[in-house]
Amino acid sequence: MTVLPVTLAAAAAAAVLNIWLSLRVGAVRRALGISVGDGGSDALQRRMRAQLNYVENTAFVLILLAAIELAGRGSWWLAYVAAIYFIGRVAHGFGMDGGNQAWGRMVGTLTTMLVQLGLAVVAVLVAAGVL
Repeated sequence: MTVLPVTLAAAAAAAVLNIWLSLRVGAVRRALGISVGDGGSDALQRRMRAQLNYVENTAFVLILLAAIELAGRGSWWLAYVAAIYFIGRVAHGFGMDGGNQAWGRMVGTLTTMLVQLGLAVVAVLVAAGVL
């Protein structure tokens, strides 16, 4: 049986972060009394998009982590890459609120793109037999 410790830990972190983002959406929904849709609220739209953007990107990261780890190329560095990704996603979540934390959106976006690109390059190199 193959155990994928980095992927399993990353999947657990992904679930916890998704719950956190969901709770943030729920907090705005409760505060504004909006149960369905966004009611035209910019704050709710931002929180909803932060969560959806997270879901859109995290699946690719988890698949790449698992593939690299299954290929036997997921040493210590893979856990650090996963951690950097999740830190970036937390920054993005706060950044989507705007205001003083708006910088977090760009940090999170760049982190997400760089992590995905880096993992994709590693996956191609592994598949090509270079790594």
